[in-house]
Order: sequence, then structure tokens, then C-alpha cells
Amino acid sequence: MFYLDFQKADCKNCYKCLRSCPVKAIDARDEQAKIIESRCILCGHCTLVCPQNAKSVHNDAQNIEQLLAKNKRVIASVAPAFVSSFGMRAFEPFRAALKALGFADAFETSEGAAAVTAEYKKLLQSGKYENFITSACPAVNRAIELYHHDVLKFLAPVDSPMIAHAKILKSRFPDCSVVFVGPCIAKKREAKESGVLAGALTFEELSALFRKHNISVEDNSVAKGSEPKPERGCACGGSKEAAACVAPKNGEMRAKFYPISRGIIKSFDEFPAGYEYIAVDGVSRLDQALEDLRGVKGVFLEINACEGACVNGPCSIKREGGSVEANVTVRGYTNSMPPDAVDDYPDIRAEHKAKTAGDRIPSEDEVRAVLASTGKTKPSDELNCGACGYSTCREKAWAVINGYAEVEMCVPYMREKAESMGNVIIEHSPNGIIVCNGDLKITEINRRAQSMLGIASPEYIFDCFDPSAVFKAAESGNSSYVEKQKLENTGRYADINIVPLAKEKSVLVVLTDITDRVNYDDELDKVKRDTLAVTGTVIEKQMRVAQEIASLLGETTAETKVALLKLKDAMLKEKES
Repeated sequence: MFYLDFQKADCKNCYKCLRSCPVKAIDARDEQAKIIESRCILCGHCTLVCPQNAKSVHNDAQNIEQLLAKNKRVIASVAPAFVSSFGMRAFEPFRAALKALGFADAFETSEGAAAVTAEYKKLLQSGKYENFITSACPAVNRAIELYHHDVLKFLAPVDSPMIAHAKILKSRFPDCSVVFVGPCIAKKREAKESGVLAGALTFEELSALFRKHNISVEDNSVAKGSEPKPERGCACGGSKEAAACVAPKNGEMRAKFYPISRGIIKSFDEFPAGYEYIAVDGVSRLDQALEDLRGVKGVFLEINACEGACVNGPCSIKREGGSVEANVTVRGYTNSMPPDAVDDYPDIRAEHKAKTAGDRIPSEDEVRAVLASTGKTKPSDELNCGACGYSTCREKAWAVINGYAEVEMCVPYMREKAESMGNVIIEHSPNGIIVCNGDLKITEINRRAQSMLGIASPEYIFDCFDPSAVFKAAESGNSSYVEKQKLENTGRYADINIVPLAKEKSVLVVLTDITDRVNYDDELDKVKRDTLAVTGTVIEKQMRVAQEIASLLGETTAETKVALLKLKDAMLKEKES
């Protein structure tokens, strides 16, 4: 099981997820994009940008329901961003809804965040770090462990707030199971790998569970603009259930800033000296921020994979006002709380180790061979346009060699190839080919058409022949056919096929030269006419001869008849005598 699910979609030639992926964890072969699990940092950005909705977060709601059904003590660790996703202004109504769902209790993850901030302060005050990178975002941590080994030494050796809070809760309630609730996909893998959490629910999954069980999460107890005043130091926002609530100490409410931009920096009540405190949000800036860190010293870098930080996580529930309103909501919620905090917490130190995605490092010869297959034989041929989704042509060649991409993904090369082949076909066509726009202005014409028309560079179709059929086809969108059109300049004849190209807002005109056929037909007609004339003369002569013969034959027959009758009479007379 992976953390992202797929459904078959028409992914051909899109590459939008690949362009958006900061670590190129997309296998874009066979017209279907898939996640490369070993490379994925689970930032979730691909699920947001996919126009086909082909990628979705694996739903763990059923597993959590089964866990709750076992009647074990399951405690929810709730990210402070719940106020923006669910439109809340207090924790207690949300806590009540979670209890109604079957949780034994619920607490805010900000308690763990406060412990993390306290640990950050200790490390910064030690002066041992040339630069310092926060460890709150598991997607960023994964990216550094996989792809930025040279800055791994700057990554704070501290648990994320989620893991820190789970450790706090399990120290407080040894028999409990902890489930994180938040807007993050990467937390699912972090929870599974931590060994201290039973799972993670996204806000979207939790919202679906609330609907399934008809549980209302509306905060009707608080008038807009007024916030409840919790008991000083109460982590649950005013709950009287002291058995499940341990009073926080030193800075926890500041820690509720964690899910907003610069939230970690805001969680400090004072800044340890010697550092510039900088925040960077968004996967698009991840690589550049880490690259820039290599050349400087004394930088505290708060870095989040999501634009606008955690309140804009891929599984947050989008509300009116977007991430801007979400930031305002969390600020208002945090500012309503007293600045108290924790000093007592278990060991939350962590060791971040370098990881590998298992990719093969190709040789230079292999890279050059792939580049050459797309017509790139010299550096100037490498456009690095990014149309394929990869930043450079060499990066794309690496992906091809590792089996993550196809040579045909090079859009400029394939376009050039298609155009080149198309030009060859058009220029060597035995037919005249003309393309004109909606105004009947000629945009393309091959040499055969120019030869047939006897015009080197006609501007409009009506410079060539009667344009009425072309105009009619352009207006109606229906193809038409004109037979035996005479081309005045050359005296040639052509059959004309007219095909409207609606998508291109153009008209294709194909001229088939039928001059030889027309000439043959004319010659044949002449032969027929001449033959008929000769035949008529012959018949006439034959009729005259026949008539003459008949006339002569008639006279001879009469004379013979007379002679024979005379001979007969003479013979009869002779017999009688």
C-alpha cells in the first residue's frame, strides 16, 4: 500500500504533475503518470494540479474506525489548522465531536510544537550549527534525506511536532494509541515509520467520518469576534477534565502559530543571537532555498512544502478566502490564548539519515546517446525548455535511462519531427495544397499549387479561382467538392476538395490536376465526332450504290423474265406440233 491512489486517466502529453513535482517522482511512460514511491516526498502537490483528478490520497478512515471500535484508549493529536479547515474558534467543540466519533480524548499538536521550539532554542544557543533547518515538515525532511545530503547536517535533530506530541501523550497515558489529525499527506508515512503513532487522518477523511456518523462540528457556542477565555495553562482550551489534561508551560500558545507562514519563527518568545530568521514556503522554492543555503552562514531556515504553510496543506478543507483567510483565522485563534508553555517533555531528539531512491547514475556516454536520439548533438541544441516536465534536457535523459520517461516526451523535437515530415509530404504531394484563414487569406501553399495556378505568391484564394465554394465551406463548417474547375492563368483543370479545419480556424483546399483527363476526354469526343462524320458519308455512299445496284438489278431481271417467257412459249408450241 502506498499513500497515493491512482485511477486510469487520459494522461497523454500533459506532464503537469511532472512539472509541479519538486523531486520528479513521476513515471510518465505509456500515456499514464504514476508515482515513483522510492522518490516521492508526499508533498501532495500532484493531487492538486492533476486536471484529470487521476491521483488521490489513500483513505485510512476505515482503519481508524476499526481501531476506535476496539474500545482502546485512542487519543487524537489535532493540528492547530483545524480552526481554518472546520471554521472553528475554539477547541472544545471540536474535541467533543472527536469524542462522539469514539476517541477517548483529543489534544492540540501545538503542545508538541512548543516542546520542539524549546528544543530548537537549546540547539541554537549551543552555537554548534553553521545554519539551521527546521524539522517540522516531513516532506521537506524527506527531500533533504533523499536529495540534499550536503545540507543534512543543518537539519535540526528534533522530532516533528506530531511525533513529539505523540511521545508526550504516551508518557502521560502509557496505554493510549495516538492518531494524528491534520491537512498533511506526508504525516501518514511519518506516523507509520515513527513507531509511536497508530495512524494519521486528514481533515478531509475526518470530515467524511463526521458526515457518515451525523456528528456536527459547528461551533455554535461562540459569537463571532469573541473568543472563550480558557483556564490559564489549559491545553484543551478550557476543559475541566483535568484527568486528561496536563497544564502546559512556557510558550505553548505561541506554538499554535506553527501551521501558518513564519509560524515556527513566531513561536519563539525571543530569538537566539547569531542567526537570520527566514521562512520559505512552497515546493517550487524548495530546491532553490536549499541550494542557496550552501553559500551562506548564520541562517535559521523555516521551510514548508506547502504554499502558505500547513493551513494550505493538500488535505485541508478549502473555505472561502483560501490560505489568506486561513492564516488570519489561525492568528486570531492563537492570539486569543495566553502565552503559557511546557518545560517538561520526554526525549524528542531525532536522527535524520541520508537515504537513496535507488536510481542509477548514468554515464556521460549514455546521456549523450539519449540526447542524440532527440537531435541534440551539441550543447546549443539543449533548449532546457521544461515542456517535458524536467528542468533540463540532461535531467530528462537521466529519467529515460532510469525508465521513468520516454524519448518522445521531448515536445520541441517531436514537433520539429512532425513538421518536417509534414513539410516533406506537402512539398512532394502530386496535388496542389492551399491553406487559408477565415478571411480566405492564403497562409500556406505548396509548389504544386503555385505551378497549377501559375501564380507564385497568391495572397487570397479569390486570386486563384472562384472562391464561393471555399467561402461557403468556411461558413458552414461542411466539406465540399468542385468538379472540373478551370484555372484561368494556366488553362489547366482541377477537381477541388474543400475541408474546413474548425480547430485551426482555417480551410484546407486540395487541387487535383485533371487536365490530362479533360484533354483525353476532348480528344475522345473529337474522334467520336470525326468517326460519326465519316460513317455518315460512307453510309450515304453505300446507300447510293445500293440503290444503283438495285436499280440495275431490277432492269436485268425484267429483261430476263421476258426472254424466258418467250423461250417457254416457243417450246410449248414446238411440243404441240
